Amino acid sequence: MGKMNVSNEAIFALFAELVWDDAIRKQRTRDLYKEIDHALAVGDQATFLALTSELKQLQSFA
Repeated sequence: MGKMNVSNEAIFALFAELVWDDAIRKQRTRDLYKEIDHALAVGDQATFLALTSELKQLQSFA
């Protein structure tokens, strides 16, 4: 019975980590879109390219 509790706790911990990682990734994606829009608005090509590169990398993990 003790092993079942440890296994369940491990599964719940992994699930919580997955949910947390997904929430962080979604928030960073929203932030990047806002920053990309701003870079476009002010004509900052270097920042735009850096941010879109980060966004592409972030999306490749999803």
